[in-house]
Amino acid sequence: MAEIRIHREHALGLKKAREIAWKWAEQVEEKFDMDCTVIEGDDGDTVEFTRSGVKGELTVAADHFELVAQLGFLLGAFKGTIEAEIQKELDTLLADSKKKAPAKKKAG
Repeated sequence: MAEIRIHREHALGLKKAREIAWKWAEQVEEKFDMDCTVIEGDDGDTVEFTRSGVKGELTVAADHFELVAQLGFLLGAFKGTIEAEIQKELDTLLADSKKKAPAKKKAG
């Protein structure tokens, strides 16, 4: 089995990180026909995702995301492409969240 591991640090806090993780889950459900389950915790969440040939989880914390996925035999041949697509989706969501952050006012 091929394995994908992606780690992304962030400074969003848990509330905003949850929003991004839920949005990511919605996107992979729609785009890749994944089944996602969110398990909420006090210090973070876990998004479990699965479909034929793929099983994994996205760990959501106040300061990072950690994605680990196991690819079955057939999808393992496409590991590079799949990993690049996951990274792109997650990085886009993180970049979008930075654009939407309110500007800090200067002390005056």
